[in-house]
Amino acid sequence: MGARGLGKKKRLAKAARKIRRIPAFVMIRTNRRVTVNRRRRSWRTDKLRIPDSD
Repeated sequence: MGARGLGKKKRLAKAARKIRRIPAFVMIRTNRRVTVNRRRRSWRTDKLRIPDSD
């Protein structure tokens, strides 16, 4: 039960990469037109619905 399968770990890692804030150079390059990541997700409220099995 404690060990996660490889498929689930890869999907969790992808979700963790997607919730990062945008880099500061993006704000500079776009003259602050882009300031937030629209796909930002709260870990507490927005659940991923990733199945337990691979």
